[in-house]
Amino acid sequence: MARVQGFTTRASIFALCLAVLSACAGRPEGVLIPQQVRTANTSKVDVLVATTRRPAETPGVLFSGERGKGAQVTEISISIPPDAKRKIGQVQWPSRLPADPAKEFATISVTPLTPQSAHGWLGQNLTKSRRVLVFVHGFNNRYEDAVYRFAQIVHDSKADVAPVLFTWPSRGSIFAYNYDRESTNYSRDALEDMLRRLAKDPKVGEVTIMAHSMGSWLTVEALRQMAIRDGRVAPKIQNVILASPDLDVDVFANQFSALGPQHPRFTLFVSRDDRALSLSRRISGNIDRLGQVDPTMEPYRTEFEKAGIVVLDLTALKTGDQLNHGKFAESPEVVKLIGNRLIAGQTVTDSEVGLGDRLGAVALGTAQTVGGVASVAVSTPISVFDPATRRSYGEQVQRLGTAVGNTVTTAAGQ
Repeated sequence: MARVQGFTTRASIFALCLAVLSACAGRPEGVLIPQQVRTANTSKVDVLVATTRRPAETPGVLFSGERGKGAQVTEISISIPPDAKRKIGQVQWPSRLPADPAKEFATISVTPLTPQSAHGWLGQNLTKSRRVLVFVHGFNNRYEDAVYRFAQIVHDSKADVAPVLFTWPSRGSIFAYNYDRESTNYSRDALEDMLRRLAKDPKVGEVTIMAHSMGSWLTVEALRQMAIRDGRVAPKIQNVILASPDLDVDVFANQFSALGPQHPRFTLFVSRDDRALSLSRRISGNIDRLGQVDPTMEPYRTEFEKAGIVVLDLTALKTGDQLNHGKFAESPEVVKLIGNRLIAGQTVTDSEVGLGDRLGAVALGTAQTVGGVASVAVSTPISVFDPATRRSYGEQVQRLGTAVGNTVTTAAGQ
């Protein structure tokens, strides 16, 4: 049995490697070398990037996957091709350098900043909403991966925010899982410090944190530390979005409890077919990963309801991601939800994910029996588990069932 399990694990790693290598194939090195050529109808995204990585010696790489001394800050401007030339949800990597801005992402400028000039950047880039979106990437990400992916998310979501990226030392290798995990621990203090600085800035109105994969561990740990040091998470940090969180469910329960009663709103993106999290589960003692649970099943259903955590189940959603680990960024519907509703802390219900007025749909994504007369089965690529709206859905369905039942009874009497 042990040999079979070992073979299965090696086979999973091999399949994962093939998927990662095919995704990285054809990317030139040095995409962050600035170029001044721009094309009509392109868009520009300015990102403030803070990192705990060590500077790289290779031009256009900027920062390596090794650990640096202290945090460094850089402003990077990215050109994004016209929407007519690209698929929403995808990063169009250059096939060669210099990039073709008409159809590929391109770096326009790279400006190292001091803490003082970084403070000035924030003042210049805050919108009327005064919102800041902080993105924390996941496992197996190079510096340029994180920069280009975040620029894509900001552009495609049309989020009304000042975008801030926190990138930690990941070696960008499928074989460096343990190193990457320790690098998140190495970066906890730096992320906590950055979040505290943002929250204390009088120009900032509110902060949303969006973390992917292993970056979720780093994010929740930093918030846990802040709550322990300060007695609570800074009030301006109002929303936390965890996409495909690579988190042990038992550990997350303890982390969440440590945040105290005055914690931010939490939204999770989960997918039971996430191949990357399946491998993570195998090498982490076969404990469920938070990003792979079924929110309709116990004990998760009750625990999410008690905690007030909203869960968007993307299992049925199909994208071009071979690992099903990046659906949150590659689905046009999901990135629009992020930009239009989640960052503003608004409730997401079935009407926002394409279910329209079909009242048979409920937040748990299950079929409903209406008044014992009709059963409505719902098929949707995104199911929403929202404890706050479950009751209102149930009441609506119950009222509809009563109305249908009364109609049937009346008709039978006639």
